Order: sequence, then C-alpha cells, then structure tokens
Amino acid sequence: MSEVRVAVGDDVRTTTTAPGESWYAAACRLAPGGPDPVAVDLSGEAKQFCVDGDTVATVRAMTRGDLPDVVAWRSAAHVARWWFGDGPPGLAAYEATYGPRIDGRDPVRMGVWEVNGRSIGLVQDYRVGDKPDYALLAPDPEAVGVDYLVGRVEWVGRGVGTRCLWAWLLDVRRRRPDAEHCFAAPDHRNRASLRVLAKVGFVEGLWFDQTQSDGSVETLVGCTLDLATVVG
Repeated sequence: MSEVRVAVGDDVRTTTTAPGESWYAAACRLAPGGPDPVAVDLSGEAKQFCVDGDTVATVRAMTRGDLPDVVAWRSAAHVARWWFGDGPPGLAAYEATYGPRIDGRDPVRMGVWEVNGRSIGLVQDYRVGDKPDYALLAPDPEAVGVDYLVGRVEWVGRGVGTRCLWAWLLDVRRRRPDAEHCFAAPDHRNRASLRVLAKVGFVEGLWFDQTQSDGSVETLVGCTLDLATVVG
C-alpha cells in the first residue's frame, strides 16, 4: 500500500491505495467529478498529484507540418546537448527520418506535446525489443521505450515536462493496454531528465554505455516504470 495525496486548490486530500489499486486510481478516487489528477512527484513515499485546469498538457500524433518546429527544437542549445539520435538537424534529414514514422511505415510512433494548445516538444515511443541496445536492459522486450524533449526553452524548468510525460503515460495506457512497463535511458549527466522521469514513477536501474553516430560513447541510465502500479 502507498500513501497518495491530491492537492485540489488549497485542499490536500490523502488516502492509501487499496490492494491492487494504482496510484492514479487512488488519486482519481480522491478527486471525483472534476479534471483528472496529474502527477506532481511520485518519487517519494507519498505519491503527490494535483488537480489543475489552468495548465493542460496533451499529446497528439505528429504531422509533416510539425517538422519545421522539430528542426527548431532539435537545434536549440538545451536540446542539442543531450539529443544525439536521428541524425543532424535539418528539414530534409527529418523528412527522411520522421516521414516514415509519421506515415505509419515505421513502428516508431511520433507525438507532439502541447501545453494549453501550444506545441512545445516531441515524444517518440517504440517497442524496446526493436532496439537491440535496450532489449537486454529493459524488463521485457514488450516494454514501451520513450525519448522526448521540451523544445521551447521558455517552457523549461516550469514543471511542464512532468505534465507532458504524464499525458504520454496515459496515452500509452490507452494505446497499449497489454504493455506492462515503460523504459527510458537518458544520459547519466542529464539530471533534469532523470528527475522528470522519477516524478512520474520511473525507477533508475542499470547504467550502460552506448556508441553514438559520431563514434563517441555516452553513459546512459536505464529507467523503468511499472504501468500497473502507477497508472493501472
């Protein structure tokens, strides 16, 4: 059993999960009839949620019309430091890389994060078993792997990464009801990303090295989330 807290304005409500009940289900039980609770910090002993209709994060399918934004996001200094995959920035390169995914000809699913209707970043997910470097490190080959970025620098450090990743988790649960785990592997130096993952319920695991396209080697941290425990 876990303690779950939900802040509804100035009112903080507390409960304990019932046997087999997810943290999210317990939070919804504390705040019926209004906007659904969103994760604030699930890394501590008390799992903290809030109800906030003022900041609404959603995820939608990426379209080719989003690619100019992707170029800008990937070129931003705070993103380029950590985002090594999918080749160099550029519209033609991204058309070649992301086009098949957008069209459904590649199993990687591309999404765009929106906050209050404004596109601010991207998220991509895939079956971990399709990534040989990750398949031996994730809890199972059917786990949903995820990579993400908040591309608009004015939204960095404002808590929206947690909101967006939570929206993605709920979307994954709807799309992949059979999935048991999610898996992410940020650079070990990217403390901000590791903190966001922890806030939505990921747990750090093995560290491993991965060779990048330029021949350099980066040390990544495998992080796993149990979907049944967190969202049900």
